[in-house]
Amino acid sequence: MEEEMTSVQGGETAAGGQGESTPKPHKGFTSKLGFVLAAAGSAVGLGNLWRFPYLAAKYGGGIVLLCYVLLTATFGICLLVLEIAIGRKTGKDCLGAFGALHKKFKWFGFLVIAVPVIIVPYYSVIGGWVVKYIVAFFAGDPLLLGEGATVETSQTFFANFTADPWQPLLYFLIFAAATVAVVLGGVQKGIERISKILMPLLAALAIFLMIYVLCQENAGEGVAKLFIPDFSEFTFETLLAALGQLFYSLSLAMGIMITYGSYMKKDVSIMKSGMQIAICDSAFALVAATIIIPSIYAFSASPETAISTSGPSLMFVQLPAVFNNLPGGRWIGALFFVLVFFAALTSSISLVETIVAVLRENFHLKRWVSCLIVLGLMLVLGTLSSLGFGVLSWVQVEGKGLLDIFDYVSNSVLMPIVAIGTCIIAGYFVDNRLWMDEIGLRKNPTRKYFRIMVRYVAPLCMAAILISGLFMTL
Repeated sequence: MEEEMTSVQGGETAAGGQGESTPKPHKGFTSKLGFVLAAAGSAVGLGNLWRFPYLAAKYGGGIVLLCYVLLTATFGICLLVLEIAIGRKTGKDCLGAFGALHKKFKWFGFLVIAVPVIIVPYYSVIGGWVVKYIVAFFAGDPLLLGEGATVETSQTFFANFTADPWQPLLYFLIFAAATVAVVLGGVQKGIERISKILMPLLAALAIFLMIYVLCQENAGEGVAKLFIPDFSEFTFETLLAALGQLFYSLSLAMGIMITYGSYMKKDVSIMKSGMQIAICDSAFALVAATIIIPSIYAFSASPETAISTSGPSLMFVQLPAVFNNLPGGRWIGALFFVLVFFAALTSSISLVETIVAVLRENFHLKRWVSCLIVLGLMLVLGTLSSLGFGVLSWVQVEGKGLLDIFDYVSNSVLMPIVAIGTCIIAGYFVDNRLWMDEIGLRKNPTRKYFRIMVRYVAPLCMAAILISGLFMTL
């Protein structure tokens, strides 16, 4: 479909119509380091901490890790740099970027922005839970710590907290306010500055906790489970699980990388930056798994049962019981949840900034007004998610509560559709030279490889994730 290709340069479309006008320059990241840390901070989130360890344990440990690394180095890098290239080439937010690429696809931006709009409220609710656990561990709550604390008392603590109509709302508001406060500071003074502080702290905490766990007696069984591939356990589901984790982990199909790409300087290499982001994200996922899986094998009475649970149950029920058995578990648990808080905050900042960018550029609002609107949206949808464990627990669809419904719609339905659409638009309706040259592939031998990945491989993989999300339970 070369005759349908579109050029964003000069606002003219090769299809014969007028494209979007060139946006006014806006303040972006001041350095490559700032961009990489902010983008890596977006990628490093709760998915690395409660989804990857669970998948690694469920699908054969070392073999799923091997699949994850290989897919990141191939499939993941391609989609990541494509989104960054779209953002930098158009200089627009995720709502306007697709209209700038091709005037027929301006509508597609509304699907893209719907993803962070749905995700950030319930994500902030979970962030509020993390804040509560930090307080509980530092305070030494008897249901989580002490001789009488068990998995059952940990379950009671979590159930009592989430069922309370006011406590979760309070901690959710704290987390949401912290997120918006950073975004209010702008790209340079808010996002970039906090990323340069939080990401090194995040790395230091993660490495310290990993070393601490590895020094514990009996941690070796968990290490072997994680790192030694058992090829007899390889199945199609293993590959699909690794692919799904990669997709969510790299913040793909959320509009984030397009938004951050629009803030990226022209003299910064997209390819090198994308590789660094992927390496940071993969390294953190690996370190997180090395903290969680060996600690469970070392200190849980039934490790297979503990790691067979995912999501809130793993992080907020099973792990506190494990920390209680660790020497100095009160402080180790507190540090772990501080680590989780940093990871969750850097991700929620990128989600909020994506929405704020759309409001500012399309409705010409000031940053503080846009931030207040997003905060209001977060409070409305986040309150529904929070109360879904208590007074609104009766609202269910196919056994899913409100938070699970929001998560399912955004992660299992919208995100794969957005990823498929992005590849189809970039691969078939836009002059491929636009984004390839932006990435820096003009004379690169991998040019054809990228084209094949974007046009054929990526859409098929995304379709597999979509189908599995609709009809299968991983």
